[in-house]
Amino acid sequence: MSGGRAQVMWDEAVVGYDFGPGHPMDPVRLALTMRLVEAYGLDRVARTVSAPPAGESTLRLVHRPDYIAAVRAASADPGSADGSYGLGTPDDPAFAGMHEAAALIAGQSVGAAEAVWSGAALHAVNFAGGLHHAMPGGASGFCVYNDAALAVARLLELGAARVAYVDVDVHHGDGVQAAFWDDPRVLTISLHEHPRTLFPQTGWPEETGGEGAEGTAVNVALPAGTGDAGWLRAFHAVVPDLLAAFRPQVLVTQHGADTHFEDPLAHLAVSVDAQRLVAQACHALAHEHAEGRWLALGGGGYAVTDVVPRSWTHLVGIAAGRPVDPAAAVPEEWRHEVFRRTRQLGPLRMTDGRTPEWRDFAASGYDPADRLDQAVLATRRAVFPSHGLLP
Repeated sequence: MSGGRAQVMWDEAVVGYDFGPGHPMDPVRLALTMRLVEAYGLDRVARTVSAPPAGESTLRLVHRPDYIAAVRAASADPGSADGSYGLGTPDDPAFAGMHEAAALIAGQSVGAAEAVWSGAALHAVNFAGGLHHAMPGGASGFCVYNDAALAVARLLELGAARVAYVDVDVHHGDGVQAAFWDDPRVLTISLHEHPRTLFPQTGWPEETGGEGAEGTAVNVALPAGTGDAGWLRAFHAVVPDLLAAFRPQVLVTQHGADTHFEDPLAHLAVSVDAQRLVAQACHALAHEHAEGRWLALGGGGYAVTDVVPRSWTHLVGIAAGRPVDPAAAVPEEWRHEVFRRTRQLGPLRMTDGRTPEWRDFAASGYDPADRLDQAVLATRRAVFPSHGLLP
């Protein structure tokens, strides 16, 4: 199979996933990302594909029928939203067409999973996806349907024996972990800000999976303030070794851009440059351990003009086999589009001017006084022995 065979999942209607004015998850971030992808011509390198919305039977792979019915009811009549399902809350306000928009985003991730599994694409990106907080029976954290979990569940349904899910959003990937807590076929790895300081207050290193699936839930709880060097050190100290031991047939990754130092909702200090390096690492790991089968999703990210479009355009470029030069000037026509839509000035370059470097954990050794190293070692001690690895 050609290594350049990639597809970007896109349907303009995904911007209908809109919680209303003033909500942090502004769908303009999706539209601006796609316009930047197009401005760099990446849509001509990777095929742009739209999949149908996820239907009832697909949604039920993860979500309870009563919850789906509640979403449909709130979608038809937002005033009737049932708060017991997490709907109609400040985080997840009900809106007309909510079911249709959420099912469409889920459909793109499921369609991407099908394409990667069938060989129609080697890599697929759905940056509208990565809605990792939605639970089987409830909305949570701006997420109505958990497209990431649905994509993994579809891969299992299609016959995958081992799927790895790596989540680098600043928030814990709690909904995906919950969906596969007892399933040894799915390895979920989440690197996130420590639950003491950030929603959803889960993702402790001691959360390692249910009975019969011990060691398949992996959580790296990063100290607030962690920057590029620590973030990259933690990623490389945990993810490659576990993927090598688990030997996934498909790698699914979630690339929430809210680890960025400009993000208004969290407290890490990561640059677009480090986010690009992690996307490159995920691409390389898919080729090393999963025969190149890679499904990459978006996620959080609330610096909607400066950070999200750049981070996810880098992701698309990497998947398409045409990485965007970090030093490249951002196309002028795209900056005009940013101003037209938001009355904000767009970024000038595809870099934050950083050249991140980090110390390799295995080579440099553990520093017991360093909070980042303490977090890494807590995770390694909790799960590495389950995979036959030394902490």
